[in-house]
Formats: sequence, C-alpha cells, structure tokens
Amino acid sequence: MRSAIAKAIEMKYSPVAVMWTDEKPEGAVQFKEGRWGCVVAMLKAAAKGKTAVFDRKTFGCLGGGTGLGFGNQYENFPGGIEYFLSNGNQEFCQTEMGKNIVSNMPALEHGEGYLKNPEIAKKQIDQLPMRDVPTEYIVFKPLEEVTGEEEPKVIVFLANPDQLSALQVLANYDREDSHNVVVPFGAGCHCICLWPYQEMESDKPKAVIGLFDISARKMVDKDILSFTVPFKRFKEMEENVEGSFLEKEVWHRVLERNK
Repeated sequence: MRSAIAKAIEMKYSPVAVMWTDEKPEGAVQFKEGRWGCVVAMLKAAAKGKTAVFDRKTFGCLGGGTGLGFGNQYENFPGGIEYFLSNGNQEFCQTEMGKNIVSNMPALEHGEGYLKNPEIAKKQIDQLPMRDVPTEYIVFKPLEEVTGEEEPKVIVFLANPDQLSALQVLANYDREDSHNVVVPFGAGCHCICLWPYQEMESDKPKAVIGLFDISARKMVDKDILSFTVPFKRFKEMEENVEGSFLEKEVWHRVLERNK
C-alpha cells in the first residue's frame, strides 16, 4: 500500500501500519519473553523496513503492554506507577522486593518527575482509555508492505517539523472546525496506539501527535515526532492530497530546504 501523503511530504521513514491479528507474521522481530524493550524502538525499526510483532508475553515493559492495548499492565507495576512517574516510593524501596528492583530501576526511589505528585499521576493513569485488544498479536508493519486484504487500525508517521506542519494542515483541510489534531500527555506508545485506538471509534476521528515522552526520545532522531491517524481518517486524508496545498508552490519551497 503506497501513500500519496508520504510521497508529497517526502518522508524519510515509511509510515507504519499498526494491526491486530491472530497470525504471527514470519520473520518479524520480537522482544524476548521477560526481557525489557521499548515499543518506540520497534516502531522505528518498522519505519525503516522491518515488521515487528508483540504479544502478551513480549511487549517489552509494563508501559508498553498498556500502550499497545494489552490491558492495564500498570496494575502490575512494583511500588505503584503513580510514584514512579512522580516523586518515587522510598518506603517501598526499603522492602526486600524494592531493594532488588531499585538496583535496576533507580528512578523507582525518587521518581521520574514527569508529574507533580502521586495523586496527579494516579488521576492521569485512571483516565487513560485502557483497552485489551481481542487478538493474540499486535503488528507494526511498513505501510508499503500492507496488502489489499489487510486493514490496519492506525497509521503512524515519523515526521520532522515541516512534515508535521503539513500533516496538521491536511488533518484540518476538509473539516469545518479547527480542532482535529490532539496532543495528549502520555508515554510514547500511548500516543501511537492507545489514544489513536480511542479516536478510531469516533465519528470524526482526530489525529494524535506524540513522542514527547522524554524517556522515549532517545529512541528516535532529535527532530522527529509521531503523527498517528486511524486508518479511516488516513484514507480520507490520502484522497485530499490532490488539489491541496501539497501540490502548490509554497509547500514546494518548504520541501526544498529539506533536501
């Protein structure tokens, strides 16, 4: 499946299709069971041409399992995810279990400082659109390798600021209101899967900009953010490329400075 948008904005990386399936794709890269890994690293691998697969035993980390849509894995977070995201759980770290964990996860003691306190962090977690997908696997696949028989759930673009500007404008091109792109707070995987999953069930699905997650930033180029759209909305945007600003002089001048 080729993308007119990707061609028009001269993407460095392939758009990535996120799919739910009960069939494990052959040759896909996958985290080992019980080993830590970042979902965003797999996203970048898919954008560079590989197919990645996840299941309920190989989602890399509890945040990744939650963000992909394998249920609320934060319920299994040692010492409480709300403490980890805010100012830590020193009391838990003094327990035998805590001492064993904090040696590999030092932020557990003093927190990541992304939210002011555990109370705010808990409220943030509680309002996530948790989901347990009905399939065994979730697959990240380069869009050009998606066949006509497959239907992705969402499409993820890894875009630089100029490309992101074009995507944002295109997402508003055929709408009568001007609030068709959202930027929710959350982990990198929340904004490429969990929040867009919620949008795909809307009558007027919005795009989601993400990868503001400080912990995931090191997994992508310094000038890259994600722009994710439900597949339904992606197809509408594809149809709007012809005749739009993407074919006009001002955009072509912007493209020139990126060559």
